[in-house]
Amino acid sequence: MKSLAGHVRVDDHAILGGFTLVHQFCQIGRQSFSGMGSVISRDIPPYVMVGGSPTKPRGINNVGMERRGYDPEAILQIKRAFKVIYKSRLKLEEAIEQLAAMAEQSPEVLPMLDFLKQSGRSIIR
Repeated sequence: MKSLAGHVRVDDHAILGGFTLVHQFCQIGRQSFSGMGSVISRDIPPYVMVGGSPTKPRGINNVGMERRGYDPEAILQIKRAFKVIYKSRLKLEEAIEQLAAMAEQSPEVLPMLDFLKQSGRSIIR
């Protein structure tokens, strides 16, 4: 059972665990994953796993990406992008700048970059 408020967008291959609650106008990026009982009040970028109480980013959905046939090098680049967003302690605007530079060399980072640029509610951090 999941509860999605109005105007929620869930992208392709995103997985919402049981009893996940999603606030209105949130966007759930492709290949993202929420653990059981997550309460999502901000956007979740592509490939990111969230869970816990309060809900926080936990890593990337590498198992889901492997199952969908993502190349190991692509998964590594996405993991590096995750670290820029969540582990570098950069402001979101600074992280976006770094991802833009990364995307020039690694096109698999582009979905994360595009998502962050258009996020309306900000992201879970």
